[in-house]
Amino acid sequence: MEHYNFEGEIDNISPAQLEFIKNVIEQEGFKDSKVTFEAVGAAGDNYAASVKRIVIEGENGKLTMIAKIAPSHEIVRRTLNAPLMFKNEHLMYREVLPKFLSLQKQAEVPEEDQLKFPKCYGTNVEAPNEIILIEDLKPSGFKMQDRLASLSDECVKSILRNLAIFHSLSYVLKNKEPETYNYYKDNLGDMWGAIADRPPAELVYFSQVENASINMLDDVEHQNVMRHKVSDLVTRAAKMTKFENNSRYAVIQHGDCWTNNVMFKFDGDSLQQSILIDYQVSKNSSPANDFLYLVFNCTDHETRVKSFYDWLDYYHSELDKSLSNYGLKANYVYPKDQLDADVKRYGRLAFGCAVITSGVLNLNPEEAKKLQKAFANANNSEALLEVFAEVQTDTLRIIKKKLTGLVESFVAFGLL
Repeated sequence: MEHYNFEGEIDNISPAQLEFIKNVIEQEGFKDSKVTFEAVGAAGDNYAASVKRIVIEGENGKLTMIAKIAPSHEIVRRTLNAPLMFKNEHLMYREVLPKFLSLQKQAEVPEEDQLKFPKCYGTNVEAPNEIILIEDLKPSGFKMQDRLASLSDECVKSILRNLAIFHSLSYVLKNKEPETYNYYKDNLGDMWGAIADRPPAELVYFSQVENASINMLDDVEHQNVMRHKVSDLVTRAAKMTKFENNSRYAVIQHGDCWTNNVMFKFDGDSLQQSILIDYQVSKNSSPANDFLYLVFNCTDHETRVKSFYDWLDYYHSELDKSLSNYGLKANYVYPKDQLDADVKRYGRLAFGCAVITSGVLNLNPEEAKKLQKAFANANNSEALLEVFAEVQTDTLRIIKKKLTGLVESFVAFGLL
């Protein structure tokens, strides 16, 4: 790498990862270029990887890409299931998403209706030096929304349209090439299944989070609703995965569809487009899983009450539109009453997930830094809970409001 001028934030990037980056840069026609590494986002924006922006300047101009770098600390790697998550994203960016797009192009789907995802420049899944290099969407005008604020109805519908298109292509692939779909299904790792295989002592954290959440709620009825929803989360998730393995309605899900995993492009105040990123927990599952994860991690109770059923109808209508390009109908492939039934089937699981994430995703940057350090603590569950015991008053108020809203929404929609 003597011909490269690597500058900036490279301290936590291994020599093997730097060598991989160098090779990719050369493949893109930027040999002997200046390369600058910059941190992306604040603490709390991404827990599963260190994210860097790589700015490359050479004779061929300027190129920027995003590097997702696996943690090197062994305990952190195990806590976050780093090998599984990077292998999943490798498969999604290198095989699944390109295959889905090729199905649309074969059907001559208009470009504005085609699946959008960042270009992948390269992936390395050799442990412990996993790294994924993808297109930087910021130069094209895309940006993230505030993770602490509720997404607007306009933003939610844009994401739902993306999910509907994405899910529809699983049904198309099942119809045209069932063996290919089964290959993807069998090779995408299940994060919850991996957690369920851990010793019981390592799962105590879920009961502790449940108890802490109950103590934050003032209303006794709300406290009763919370009981046994988080403590049984891992068992329930693993059970649902087995159920979906043989379900005709299952699709390749995104799996982590929350605010920071979506990029938005605006023209003034008008939303033009959104693009999903981060496919690390993709797997075979119900479309309802993505729907519920989005709605309950990215919106507040007031927004949900106004739009929940409208969002369900909108998602299903967009699914039907996408399927129509292949002579398929949603009422046959995934009927609306089946979607409604799956939303209820997954309600308890979605509630438990939302409770877990409501703490993690709502920490301020300083608190998020402490949580990231706690991941490296051998006594994992106690270290993590110590972080939450020290959060600031403003953060506690945000989390309490989030938990109260979750209880009220799930009860109002009859999902428990």
